Order: sequence, then C-alpha cells, then structure tokens
Amino acid sequence: MLPVRTLVANLFAESNRGLLLDLVVFVANIFLMRSITGLFFDLFGLANEENDLAQLCLLLACIGMWVLPAAGAVLKRWHYQQRRTAAGAEATESALFGCLFNPIFYFCLNLVLVSAITVGAGQMFLGKKTMDNGVVFIPAVFAGLFLTILQTYLIYKYFSPYKKKPRIKYLMEPQSEILGDICIFLNMILFQITWNMLSFAGLGRPSGVGEFFGRLFILLFLAFLIYFPPRMLYLAEDINKRRTWFTMLLANSPMIWRLLIGSSDGGWT
Repeated sequence: MLPVRTLVANLFAESNRGLLLDLVVFVANIFLMRSITGLFFDLFGLANEENDLAQLCLLLACIGMWVLPAAGAVLKRWHYQQRRTAAGAEATESALFGCLFNPIFYFCLNLVLVSAITVGAGQMFLGKKTMDNGVVFIPAVFAGLFLTILQTYLIYKYFSPYKKKPRIKYLMEPQSEILGDICIFLNMILFQITWNMLSFAGLGRPSGVGEFFGRLFILLFLAFLIYFPPRMLYLAEDINKRRTWFTMLLANSPMIWRLLIGSSDGGWT
C-alpha cells in the first residue's frame, strides 16, 4: 500500500490532473454547487430586471466558457506533447482522432456560446435597436463564426505535436501549464453551474421502473455532453486509464442522483 505522501504526490502529478479535476468536481457538487448555482439564479433575476452589473457578470461567464478552454489548450500544449513523446504514446492515436474527439461537436457548442456572447454584448453596449439592424447584426454573426473557427482550431491544435519550439518561451515554462490548468478548472466550474441549474427544475420522483431507467439514460447522456468538453484536454492524456471513466462518473454522480431520484417538494433532495 502506497504511503499517503506518495498518493498525494501522484494525485498532483501533471499527468493526473484529470483525476484531480474529477475529485474537485465531485466534492464541489456535494458541498458548494448548490450555493453557487443559487447565486447565478439571483444574477439571472437581476439581469431580467435590466441590472447592468448582473448582465455584465453573466456576459463575462459566457466569455469565460468560450475563452478559457482555448487558453488552457495553448498554455498546456507544449507540456502535454513533451509527456506524450517521452511516453511514446502512439497508442492513443485512434482514440484522439476518432469520433469522440471530432471537432464538429466542439465547434457546434462554441457556436452556441459565441452567439450568446454576440447578442448579449451587442445589446449591452450598442442597444437592442442597433443589434436588430442588419448592417450591424450580419457582420457580427460572421465575426462570431470566424472567431469560433479560430477558437476550435486553437483547442484542437493541442493534439498536434510541435514541429519546432514555440516562439513564446513562456509556453515552455512550468508556470504556463499551471496557468493552463487553472483555466481548465475554472471552465469546468462554469460548465458545472450550467449542469446544476437542471436540479432546480423541480423533477418529482420517478413513477416507476421504466421512468427510472429512462431518466437514468438521459441523465448519463447529458452528464457526458456537459462534462466532456471542459474535460477533453485531460481525457486525451488519461483515456486509456481504467479508472478515468469511473472518476468522471463519480464527479457527476451527485447531480445524477438528485435528478434521478427527484424530490417530493420539487427542490433539492
């Protein structure tokens, strides 16, 4: 049995950041996410009342979900590729370039985010009437499409080895990977807030076995859909580890349990 110090060191190793993320999300979903999600619902209420600060906070959250994964990919790419080369990790090629890591899914998700950002920023800074004008709206749509293509390119460039050393020396420093990890963790928290909002839907308890398993299937699908994008960069490195899929399920299990079992009062269980 490994000593505690060794276990902690392994948990914080660069190649085990996905495991650390799963455990952090699991703990957060048990103790913190209810309160954080409640604050975001308060923000939505204030935003509906035309509160400028609340609208700005929600806009910044959307921008964060859009910017942080690309920033994390750029900051971590050199270090990931160095570990991959050192380990001779050619065995992950089929997984990396299979349907699971197809950029089309990520592109569509980012297109939804950038659409929300475009509309939100346009209405906040230019006004609704100005954004409704085709002269402004159409160029904004094309600009958002271009930026989404660029963002998806930067994220998926993460999976390609460098042909030569990056021009920016900071990208080769250990600090750049730590900053990239912070970006990924923050992005995951924002996605988890979105996921936890479903728990306020007030689902009742399943009426029978059929509804139980039907709800379970839908929730597992939704959990993967929401958890995979911010987890993807780590999954590229630990996809072949047996415990990866278990820890990902563990991270989402508090939310799945709440929504699967439901509650008699329509609130949290």
